[in-house]
Amino acid sequence: MRRELQRLSHLGIHDTVLDFSSNHFDLFGLPAVFALDSDQLGGRYRDLQRELHPDRFAAAGEREKRLSLQASTLVNEAYQTLKDPLSRARYLLTLRAGAAGDDKETTQDMAFLMEQMELREALAVAPKGPDPYGAVGEVMARLSSQSSQLTAQLASCLEAKEGTDLAEAREILRKLQFVRRCQAEAEALEADLDEAV
Repeated sequence: MRRELQRLSHLGIHDTVLDFSSNHFDLFGLPAVFALDSDQLGGRYRDLQRELHPDRFAAAGEREKRLSLQASTLVNEAYQTLKDPLSRARYLLTLRAGAAGDDKETTQDMAFLMEQMELREALAVAPKGPDPYGAVGEVMARLSSQSSQLTAQLASCLEAKEGTDLAEAREILRKLQFVRRCQAEAEALEADLDEAV
């Protein structure tokens, strides 16, 4: 693989050394931390895509075309993972502990679960209420607040100087996944309301 990557450099890619076995952070030349500079990540992504895009290899041999496509795909996947706080946290936990846990796992925090049930019930009755958009908007505002709080907690946990409490990070991650699913339901309901108008 390394020999194949060197062949890409002979086609004009001099600044990019792409190791398909490196982690996503190394791929972008960034530290493996939760709090990433999104502008730096975006800039590095655009640079890599410019250098590795398959269109640059249209006149190359089949092997170089294939490698360019694989490299471009890897860069896209890594970028999608790192730009989203939830997937970035899951990836960091995987790097640090081998596995972040199944995304089907649920939190054991009963107060949190009850609050999530209440929000889902509010979404279920919203279309029948006098102000469906207002009801959905209120739920979305609460979910946005929860998402921000949980993301801040996750950042604090993953960036702790004395070491990461992996169990606590996983618990926060499970809660954030719950909130994200509920946000997706709220957005889908809002779209349904728009179509019904």
